[in-house]
Amino acid sequence: MRNTAGKKKVLYIITKATNGGAQKYVYDLATNMPKEQFEPIVAYGAHGKLAEDLSTVGIQVLRFPSLGRDLAIVGDIKSFFEILKIIRKIKPDVLHLNSSKAGGLGALAGRIAGIRRIVFTSHGLPYDEDRGVIQKLLIYMSTWLTFLLCHVVICISKDTAARAKNMWLMKHRIHLVYNGISTFAMLAQEEARASLRKINPSIPQEAFWIGTISELVRNKGLSYAIDACALLKKSGHKFAFLILGSGDLHDELTAKIQKQNLTDTVFLLGFVSNARKYMRAFDIFTLTSVKEGLPYVLLEAAQAPLTVVGSDIPGIRDIVEDGESDILVPPKDPTALAAALLRLSQDAPLRERMGQKLADKISRDFSLESMLEQTIAMYLSHYTAPTISVSSRA
Repeated sequence: MRNTAGKKKVLYIITKATNGGAQKYVYDLATNMPKEQFEPIVAYGAHGKLAEDLSTVGIQVLRFPSLGRDLAIVGDIKSFFEILKIIRKIKPDVLHLNSSKAGGLGALAGRIAGIRRIVFTSHGLPYDEDRGVIQKLLIYMSTWLTFLLCHVVICISKDTAARAKNMWLMKHRIHLVYNGISTFAMLAQEEARASLRKINPSIPQEAFWIGTISELVRNKGLSYAIDACALLKKSGHKFAFLILGSGDLHDELTAKIQKQNLTDTVFLLGFVSNARKYMRAFDIFTLTSVKEGLPYVLLEAAQAPLTVVGSDIPGIRDIVEDGESDILVPPKDPTALAAALLRLSQDAPLRERMGQKLADKISRDFSLESMLEQTIAMYLSHYTAPTISVSSRA
C-alpha cells in the first residue's frame, strides 16, 4: 500500500479516540498537514469523538478493538499483533505515536516492520502520576524503552523535555514542540450563559462564574477545586463554579459536592459538545491539575480572553506566568486556590490586564502554524539530514 502519488503516508496511532488534549493534537495534525505532501491515516483503540470527527472530514480511520489504556497482558499481546499487521499493510513513511500504550506497542511494531521514521509525542511523562515507588520505576523503564525505540520524541513542555533529555541515550532524540492553536468562534457572554443554564437552570445567572473544562479524572485535581469552593462559600463569597466534562469520577465528585453542601454553588454539566465556544460565560478560568502535558484548554481560555488560575506544574507553567499573565498556585492546595480566586474576583481591572497579557502570549508563542512547521521538520529530517538535531526551542 505504498502511496504512488508521491505523498508520504503518516500513520497516527492513539490509544483512545475520545475527547481530550492528545486527541485534539492528533486531529489538528491529521487535518492540517499539507494535502499535496502527506496522506494522514489515524488508528486507535477505544472509539469516541476523535474517530467520528476525523471520519466526518474524510480522514481514513482504523480501529484496534483490543487496544486499551489499562495493562492487560493477553489484550496487549493481541493489540501488538493487530498494530503490526496494520503497519505492514499500510507501510507508512512516518509512524506517529501518541499516548503511552500506543507508543510502546507501536514503537516495537514499527521497528520490527522496518519503518524509517517513528515519532512519539509524550503528552506528559506517565511516571509523574501518583503511584507507588515500584510502579513508578516500572513505568519509567517502559517510558525509556519506548523513547529508545523511536527515532524522535516530541515533548510539549520545557520541564518534561529537559527531564527526558537527561534520560540515558535520550539527549538527541528529544525535541520541544509546543501545542498550537488557531482562532475559533465563541459565543458572547450573555448567549453562552443562557445556553449553559439550559443544561442546568439552577445556575445563578447573575453570579460570578468560575469555570473549567476538564475530564473528570484524578489527574485534573477537581476534588481540590471543590474543596476551594467550600472555603470560598464559608467566607461569604457569592459565586458559581461550573465544570464542563465527563469521566470516571462523576459519581465521586457528585457525592463530594453534596457532602460539602455545594449543590447550589458547584455544577457538573457533563460532556458539552464544542465546550470551548462557551468560554466567555466565565469570569475566571481555573485548571487545578496535578499532572499535565501542555493543556489546550488554557490556550482556548486565553482567546476569550480570560484570566486563569492554574496549578504550578509543568505544562501549565509553560503557558501561565505567575503574577504576569494570571496566577499559579501550588497543586493540591485548596487554601491557596481559594485565595487566588477571591483576589481576582474582587479586582476586575487586574483580571482584564492579566487576561490580555495571556492572550498576547498565546498569539505569539503557541500558533498552530508553528506546531505544524516544527512537526513536519521532525517527519522530514530523516530524508534530509543524517542526524537528528536538538530543537532550538528546547
